Amino acid sequence: MTGLLLACSVFAGLVAALPAVDLTGRPLDLLSGAGARATVVVFLSFDCPVSNSTVAGLNALSREVAGRGVTLVGVVPGDEPLDAVRKHAAGFELAFPLVADPHLTAADALKVTTVPCAVVLDAARQVRYRGRIDDGFAARLKPKPVTSHDLRTALDAVLDGRPVATPETIAVGCPIPRPNQSAAATGPTFHKDVEPILQKNCQGCHRPGQVGPFSLLTYKQANRWADDIVTYTADRRMPPWKPQAGPPGGFSNQRGLTDAEKATLAKWVDAGCAEGDAKDAPPPASYSDDWQNGPPDLVLTVGEEFRVGPTGPDLFRAFVLPTGLADDRYVVGYEVKPGNPKVVHHTLNFWDVSGRARQMEAKTHELETPGPDGGPGYPAAMGVGFVPLPDPKRPGVPTVGGIGGWAPGQLATTLPAGAAFHLPGGADVVIQAHYHRTGKPETDRLRIGLYFAKGPVEKVWQTLAVGGLSPLVRIPAGKSDYEGRGAVWLKHDATIHSLVPHMHLIGRSIRMTLTPPGGEAVTLIDIPEWDYNWQETYWLKTPIVAPAGSKLEVAAVYDNSDKNPHNPSRPPRAVYFGEETTSEMLFGFVGVTPVGTERVRVSRTDPAKLEKP
Repeated sequence: MTGLLLACSVFAGLVAALPAVDLTGRPLDLLSGAGARATVVVFLSFDCPVSNSTVAGLNALSREVAGRGVTLVGVVPGDEPLDAVRKHAAGFELAFPLVADPHLTAADALKVTTVPCAVVLDAARQVRYRGRIDDGFAARLKPKPVTSHDLRTALDAVLDGRPVATPETIAVGCPIPRPNQSAAATGPTFHKDVEPILQKNCQGCHRPGQVGPFSLLTYKQANRWADDIVTYTADRRMPPWKPQAGPPGGFSNQRGLTDAEKATLAKWVDAGCAEGDAKDAPPPASYSDDWQNGPPDLVLTVGEEFRVGPTGPDLFRAFVLPTGLADDRYVVGYEVKPGNPKVVHHTLNFWDVSGRARQMEAKTHELETPGPDGGPGYPAAMGVGFVPLPDPKRPGVPTVGGIGGWAPGQLATTLPAGAAFHLPGGADVVIQAHYHRTGKPETDRLRIGLYFAKGPVEKVWQTLAVGGLSPLVRIPAGKSDYEGRGAVWLKHDATIHSLVPHMHLIGRSIRMTLTPPGGEAVTLIDIPEWDYNWQETYWLKTPIVAPAGSKLEVAAVYDNSDKNPHNPSRPPRAVYFGEETTSEMLFGFVGVTPVGTERVRVSRTDPAKLEKP
């Protein structure tokens, strides 16, 4: 089986013809419309997220070279139905013709095994370049800043009559599916052994319209991604679950496969990925668009569609949803429903009584110019995008509070019995959303459903913030092991229910601990390989009662070197504290309820140091 990096093999030399079919099924020769000076053949697949990310750049390149005697054509290899190819292509507004290669004739002739992969032929139909479009991916699904535009560089050399300096590069992307000749049922089979595992753990996200970058509903789809399924589940990257250690009892929302399930997947791949008998397949899973806990007491919807452009960095947007509630309410549960799950990475949900979020939205609409990104809301890289001030009308009550968050795979959230979020009368709900891009224009319209307490609320939910970086911090360029650390001490007894660690792009690891007075530190959560793209709320299976005087600490390591694939700066630059994604932060947010009747407060100073001698 192949690995994550699949090369575009050895050269094919002079190419006489490249049989293919147009999207109506009519046979044609790809080279019948060859460019007078060069032809660029790019193999693409709309099932491959790496391939989709290249389309906007290919559109621009096609327009740029159209008058220079260059023909650029896209080829979809494999037997995907042509009507499905046409439908996918329509969403990308292609600036170049697209054909199909159902029998892999063109792919075999050009010795291409991966999408996306570009081949440049000169006027004599001689292959001059084969490989990646650029170096925008360190590995499949691991984007990095582009430093080498390989296709463009090779094409310029051909047009200038120069040798191509690097005639072959490794294409990073997705394997072109080929008939499996070794699928005898000598081990586990897809329908009997593998499909139930995927159904239970993967298909909730990996299905059409959901956040997973590809589907895993059929044998063909699973066979295509078989190597990655084994690799990503073996090292616990999928299902996405970053903590390697946690509190006693673990987390109630923990995802992951059992050792037996992982072994079954590995044996299936080692034995040749047998399909087996479809009669052994489990009944298809059913997915409902209804609210999981029944109709909410209040449903809030973003006013209109928000546009997410095809390319660029990830996008962070805060949406203001007036509640219209005159009186205080207590929220015991909530559910977030993205309109377009495949572009929504996660949300953080807040309430705001200051009116500041409304002001920022109004200012954004006044100043924001039309573009591929736009619509309601305002940019907010961190939380609500501003520092809340104390509420002069309600001493001791903040002007901004939290109502949890949402991440792919998360079910409707219900707080522990007797606990509730306080939602002040007159508040706006503010949803901060993290958007991915798919390579084509997308839209989304978020909804949140709130469930109110029907009886007395014993405990008001609070979120404590443990900060670990000074606002004056400077993380030097090239520093691969910069440490950040911070702590608070509880002034009141508290019950800990949830954790949300938070850093930005160059974070490498993060750990939160609890140390009771006179006791040993207990690990609350340890994420040795931080990934900014996977942030969520971690719910303790067994809440921890922390007595007054307990120390809550967050510690982290940052990698600001050029060896960090997530570093947005090439070469690295000094990074400072700030709300922008390219700045840095360090917070550990702790969801608590008071043990007594008093609101839980914290001290930034060790109480032992405040004791009189």
